[in-house]
Amino acid sequence: MPISDQMVELMGKQSWIRVMYEEGLKLKEKYGPENVYDFSLGNPDLPPPSEYLEALKELAADINTPHGYMPNPGWPQVRESVAGFVSEEQEVKLTGEHIVMGTGAAGVLNCLCKVLLNQGDEVMTPNPYFSEYVAYVSNHGGVLAPVDSKEDFQLDLDAMEKAVNERTRMVIINSPHNPTGVVYPAEDLKKLGEILDRKSAEFDKRIYLVSDEPYRKIIYDGLSVPSVFRAYDHTIVVSSYSKDLSLAGERIGFGAVNPVCEDADLIIKGMSVATRILGFVNAPSLSQLAVGRLQGVSVDVARYEKRKNMLTKALIEAGYEFAMPQGAFYIFPKTPTKDDVAFAMALKDQRIIVVPGTGFGRAGHFRISYAVPESTIEASLPGFAKALKDFKA
Repeated sequence: MPISDQMVELMGKQSWIRVMYEEGLKLKEKYGPENVYDFSLGNPDLPPPSEYLEALKELAADINTPHGYMPNPGWPQVRESVAGFVSEEQEVKLTGEHIVMGTGAAGVLNCLCKVLLNQGDEVMTPNPYFSEYVAYVSNHGGVLAPVDSKEDFQLDLDAMEKAVNERTRMVIINSPHNPTGVVYPAEDLKKLGEILDRKSAEFDKRIYLVSDEPYRKIIYDGLSVPSVFRAYDHTIVVSSYSKDLSLAGERIGFGAVNPVCEDADLIIKGMSVATRILGFVNAPSLSQLAVGRLQGVSVDVARYEKRKNMLTKALIEAGYEFAMPQGAFYIFPKTPTKDDVAFAMALKDQRIIVVPGTGFGRAGHFRISYAVPESTIEASLPGFAKALKDFKA
């Protein structure tokens, strides 16, 4: 075999997000893009805020803008800017020394796995989960260990406590959550921190909590996302500007280590080395300098909230059941059959493209991404209703 066994295995596993996206491309070629309603990708369609475009123009026009190598963790002034804003969000004082700029949240998560995992270590995550976690963890010798969340997709803390074992090294949570849109409350985060403290003492090894927060600013109904730094000392926050600034293709994000975290300095140094040896070298210079000017800026979240309201109202009227999204831009309804792939194909017959819940570890559901124009939602609604009615009949 000319390629590694691990790559053969990864290539053989279906990414249901990509499978359904490609099905959508075939339908668009056959019927025209305007006649296909593609809810498969979590790809922000809102334009970046005007402040980003202005910053980019100024930086590109300035002959003194640096485009060369910098310290692996990022430009010092950008790290300080990010630290100031994260300090407000997390209610804990950080400096730039607690920040590592990365190539999106994905790049930072890979660096963390490289730093924290030994061969065979387990990484616990609530199920359903973002499907790429499997690859990020296995890239560095770890094993993803999903634990079913509750029926409403909130954390099942009893189940998580029972699942922690001597191989558990890290817990990844994601709030607001992809694919369900739920937000974990402060009380549950505090209880999770207490569990991890107890289990760390029991197994005489530190278990780290990693909070993946790229949707933190996309929340609804006056909610706020609680601080994980206040809930558990040994926490690393991972985020990106892909969603709140609509910069998914620019690959820019950061990792922030709680200043009181055990071995915080060592983790930061390790992430810096991992950034270099994994081939990123550093996060893109121009993107760093731009977002450094834009802390607290985001797209118009009201647009996503309008879409959520349009879609949830219609789905409820059609008879779908789901946990109401509190953030992000996803809905994760139940399917009328355990065979979620079959129902996704029934929706495809209506030229509606969604992702089966199997792709996120939770069969019997499907994911809708409403990062699409309002016109797409409006045109799709009869098809959603018809597919459910026909399937039940």
